[in-house]
Amino acid sequence: MSLDPMSLALLVLPTGLVCATIVCVVALFRGHRTDTVALVRALAELVSAFTRYRRKKR
Repeated sequence: MSLDPMSLALLVLPTGLVCATIVCVVALFRGHRTDTVALVRALAELVSAFTRYRRKKR
């Protein structure tokens, strides 16, 4: 069975996304509480920065 590039991408991308999600969740659970809180705050700031950037770009 030969896979065309689109089928291969549809298999690899979701698999990579699931693996990355698992790694991130495990890292959050293994980290100290202060590290987890700092990460969540930093992610919120990052999202707001990207949102402001996209609004300025338009």
